[in-house]
Parts: sequence; C-alpha cells; structure tokens
Amino acid sequence: MAEHTIRSRQRTFGRYSVLLFGAVVMIGPFIWMVVASLKTDTDIQRIPPGLLPNPVTGANYTRVVDTFPFWRFMANSIGVSLASTLLQLILATTAAYCFARIEFRGRNGLFGLYLATMMIPQQVVIVPLFIEMRNLHLINTYAGLLLPTIVSSFGTFLMRQAFLALPKELDEAAFVDGAGHLRVFFRILLPLTGPALATFAVFAFMASWNAFLWPLVITSGSQSHMTLPVGLAQLQGRFSTNWNVVMAGSVMSIAPIVAFYAFTQRWVIRSVAFTGTKG
Repeated sequence: MAEHTIRSRQRTFGRYSVLLFGAVVMIGPFIWMVVASLKTDTDIQRIPPGLLPNPVTGANYTRVVDTFPFWRFMANSIGVSLASTLLQLILATTAAYCFARIEFRGRNGLFGLYLATMMIPQQVVIVPLFIEMRNLHLINTYAGLLLPTIVSSFGTFLMRQAFLALPKELDEAAFVDGAGHLRVFFRILLPLTGPALATFAVFAFMASWNAFLWPLVITSGSQSHMTLPVGLAQLQGRFSTNWNVVMAGSVMSIAPIVAFYAFTQRWVIRSVAFTGTKG
C-alpha cells in the first residue's frame, strides 16, 4: 500500500511538473514583455540584461501615445473586430442551422465544398480580393477592411456541430405547436448553444484583432483606417532598437484581448465541458 501511494505521488508530481514547465514556457514571454515595457532606454540595453526593471518607468507608454495616433489605431481595431465578430456570428449560426436542421438536395456536398475553402491560404486570394475591393472603390475604407472577414467556414462548422448535438425532438415539438424555422432558431436552439457561440466569438475576435496582411494591403494609403497590428509594425520600424517602447505598445495592444477573454471565459469553459458530455 505504501509503495503504491509513493508511485501515485510520483506520477502526480511528474504531471504537475510538466504542466508547470508548459505554463512557464507559455507565460514567460508575456512576463518579459511587461517587464521590458517598464525599463528605461539604458536599462533595456544593459549587458547582461537584468530580470527586473531598475528603475521602473511608465514613460514608454506615453511615448507610444505621443509618437503615433495610437488611440485611433485602437478604436479602428476595436470597431472592426467587434463588427467582424458580430457579423460572423450571425452568418455562421444561420448557415449552420441550415446545414444541420434543414433537409435539401446536395446539402452534404455543399457543406463539404464550404469546408474546402478552409484549405485555401489567404495569400492565394489576397490579390483577387484587392482587385475586387478596388473595383468597388473600397480601398482605404472600413467596408473594404471588414467585408472579406465576415464569413467563417470554421465558425459554420463549429456551430453546425453544436446544433447537431441537440436532439431533433426539440424542433419537432416546436413544429407541432406551429412554430417556424425562425422561431425554432432564435427561441429554442440558439439559447442552448451559448457556450459554443462564446467560444466562436473568442476565436473570431482574436483572429480579427491579430489580422495583419489584409489590413496592411487594404489600408496602406490611409493611416486613419489602420488597425493596431499595422500601426505597431510602424512603431517597430521607428523604434527598431528601443524595445522597451515596442513592448509597451505590445502590452497596450493585447489588453483588449485579455479583457474580452476574461469576460467570455466562463462560457468557453462550459463549451469544453459540454463537448465532453455524452447522452
């Protein structure tokens, strides 16, 4: 019995050691980013580098705001990310309902074709998209920045699986009572997929917030429409050696993502728990 207890404790210690190592590897760069953003120019260039800032300064954050229209970049990113996330949720959930609950000829083939678009890299379609936006006179506009991002094949797949996990008896009972597809969708099925919606919202918001290539191409001639990642690239180009300023901008850029995830994490956790539940 004692030997079994010792082996069990050793396995537990090994698992926690691996988890702790993984946590340090994942969180370490973020901790270094925050620490570096609080260092002075002299301290950041010190060899060997110090682990803690000495002295601690918040002047780098002021330099970021004073050097670039940071708040305009931030507002652009927040507005575009929220609009893109909302439109993706609307389009993905309605398409997923059709694929999961409405029988029509060629449904499976069309869904497979829909998923096949996930294998096309963005770099392949960037030039046709730019030509299309130019013909529509949407270069350097919020509409041109937003339109190519509002459809998500991954979101449609995720929400379709969430709808398929719900029993069809719910639909049949509602149809017997005289409900139509819109009422079934909005009043019955959609509230039951809240955790999946929250999970998809987190992925969609983060993807839109971190997007770089398309915003760089479509807003290259208008700084007033640039998003935060594109603006930070300019910051790094100007302060190529002052990494404390670059890290200060990076800390400010990830703050909305952290806040958004903190707000939605309970639904994400419920989604993970729900996917592991059978019956």
